[in-house]
Amino acid sequence: MFISSAFAQTAPAAAASGGMTSTLTSMLPLVLMFVVLYFLMIRPQMKRQKEHRSMIEALAKGDEIVSSGGLVGRVAGLNEQFVQLELAEGVVVQLQRSAVVQVLPKGTLK
Repeated sequence: MFISSAFAQTAPAAAASGGMTSTLTSMLPLVLMFVVLYFLMIRPQMKRQKEHRSMIEALAKGDEIVSSGGLVGRVAGLNEQFVQLELAEGVVVQLQRSAVVQVLPKGTLK
């Protein structure tokens, strides 16, 4: 009705002759999407994780930090997995090292 019978009979034969090039052409958008995803999302996230890990390893007693919950204080003590954070004189809380978000410049807290 819409397609002539001669064209309908030759369509599968023409598709089969493309073979390898048609397969590569159909895979190209998928590969390009993965490359863009890697450079826009995966690589920057890995860089942030590496920076955070090195910041946590470099913590020392007396550093002024901010926790993920918004607590701000000085490091009173360090453990392998935990940090004792002095919020005020005589008030010490214990946090996981991974909860440290930022190390403040010296002298930020008074």
